[in-house]
Amino acid sequence: MPAPRNGAGAAPPSVLERINCPADCKSLSPDECITLAQEIREFLVDRVSRTGGHLGPNLGVVEITLAIHRVFDSPKDQIVFDTGHQAYVHKVLTGRKDQFSTLRQAGGLSGYPNRAESPHDLIENSHASTGLSYALGLAQARRRRGEQGKVVAVVGDGALTGGMAYEALNNIGSLRPDLVIILNDNGRSYAPTVGGLANHLARLRLNPRYEAAKSGIGDFLSSLPAVGEPAHEMARRFKTGMKQLVSPNVFFEDLGIKYSGPIDGHDLPAVEGALKLARRLRGPVVIHVVTNKGRGFSPAEEDEIDKFHGVGAFDIATGKIQVAGVSYTDVFEEVLLALAEEDPSLVAITAAMASSTGLLQFAQRFPDRFYDVGIAEQHAVTFAAGLAMGGLHPVVCIYSTFLQRAFDQVITDVGLHNLPVTFVLDRAGVTGPDGSSHHGMFDLSYLRVVPNLVVSTPRDSGELGRLLATATHHQGPFAIRYPRGAAGERVIDLRPLPSLSWEMAREGGRDVLICAAGKMVQVALNATTLLEQSGISASVVNARFLKPVDRRLPDWARAHRAVVAVEDNTVKGGLGAAVMEALQVASVVCPVKQVALPDQFLPHGSQAEILAEFGLTAEGVAAAAVAALEAGEGGTAAARAAG
Repeated sequence: MPAPRNGAGAAPPSVLERINCPADCKSLSPDECITLAQEIREFLVDRVSRTGGHLGPNLGVVEITLAIHRVFDSPKDQIVFDTGHQAYVHKVLTGRKDQFSTLRQAGGLSGYPNRAESPHDLIENSHASTGLSYALGLAQARRRRGEQGKVVAVVGDGALTGGMAYEALNNIGSLRPDLVIILNDNGRSYAPTVGGLANHLARLRLNPRYEAAKSGIGDFLSSLPAVGEPAHEMARRFKTGMKQLVSPNVFFEDLGIKYSGPIDGHDLPAVEGALKLARRLRGPVVIHVVTNKGRGFSPAEEDEIDKFHGVGAFDIATGKIQVAGVSYTDVFEEVLLALAEEDPSLVAITAAMASSTGLLQFAQRFPDRFYDVGIAEQHAVTFAAGLAMGGLHPVVCIYSTFLQRAFDQVITDVGLHNLPVTFVLDRAGVTGPDGSSHHGMFDLSYLRVVPNLVVSTPRDSGELGRLLATATHHQGPFAIRYPRGAAGERVIDLRPLPSLSWEMAREGGRDVLICAAGKMVQVALNATTLLEQSGISASVVNARFLKPVDRRLPDWARAHRAVVAVEDNTVKGGLGAAVMEALQVASVVCPVKQVALPDQFLPHGSQAEILAEFGLTAEGVAAAAVAALEAGEGGTAAARAAG
């Protein structure tokens, strides 16, 4: 039996149990640090297996994060994570380990840094390649205010495939703030990191000559007589020559940023030593550490696709992840493969997320027609524009929340040229546990304003196939957005739609017209059953195109006493706005109620919990319909009184 934990003869607490704030890490012995690293890994595997989350990235940064908190003094020294999915260890060491049972649950611990949770958290935006810009701003503000302390940025090598990171590095080299950049190089941002700099880092970390040469310089110089050129100048020239020999493009130092590495990111004393040196230096410093994503958990280490990057609940013994049926992503993957077999002009583009956007099979089947551009959404869109100009039909597969980053390119590079580019937006609407920066709740609004762009959303898996077939035959830009999660029954339908029109899903009477988009169509249909129980008749329209709006809408609205618009998009600028605009242009006067997500950033939680909170349920839609009818009756009564 295990030893008792309390009372006489109780076993001493584990090292992890003794860590309640960063200061507790500083007094640990080397052996205790090794024990703590192992305990943290066991802790993360146990907790994430229950809730799901970003396991692989955090298993890879245990020693890095521990070293940061042993060398620096958070929150006096400010720590920025790019991206925030590698901040679980940081949360553990900053007093939040007891909350991990609530990880990514409604009202519980966020899966990313969260300013409301802790003064140790700074950046909530989990979009990659932004961390260096944040860190530079923080460091420059400190300089302006004359404050002491360092800014530390933990940046994954995948983040350096994004354009913003290069822009920030250029500015850092110019301003030269006191900034420590830890380049966490695991060769994998989500899947294996791609790009020229990634290849350069891979060559460097695999070549021992640079480190061997640097370590031998001191011995070499000490053997020389003290005549002629000073030893320190010889050292400088010798090291420069070795860098040029092993690494012709000394990227960081050419920008004016000191560079150290590569260092084994799991060698805690080595990482600590490098950070202590960097802390004493003035100006920006890059510490290049090489880590293994998923370290310490064999199913993650053996996963060649994404190293357990982001997982649902799983079985620790087997590593088997719980799967909840067929998803929209699964259906998209099958449909795209079938269409590509028939049309050799179809090519697919992803921004470092081939597995999660359903492109792995496409990449295997058509390797010469698949492009992973790295975490570079802006480039992805303009690259697609060039491919389309060259006679191909690109399908750009990006999460809804990440396409926001390429808004200008969607407008100017694709929309302005009216090019046949299909945008496939996965994870639209409420995504759930990843929180405010991942909810795809703005796409219907920001895409609807782009001239020439068709904006659509399927009600089910069968309609997803039909919309994709329609898009790939369309001679202009076309967007399809769909939600995360189960799609119900798997239906593969490759027939293009005959026109860009809406569908009367239920013609049920003259009281209320409910216009619903995407997965909300079924919610609206369920609401009609509740309304019938109250003697209210309702029709439901599948508003599968947010743009163009069906020209029949004004006539449908005139035939009903009230209109309700239902969407899992922000209330500003989406379906509800499109409906009201169309009715206003047609001079149709009737009460319109919107059931949508509020004009605010939403917290993390399950899809069902968040949708219910804002009335996106059958009960909520039925209540909105009743309110719309009552508003119409009130307006009629007021008009009569005024008359």
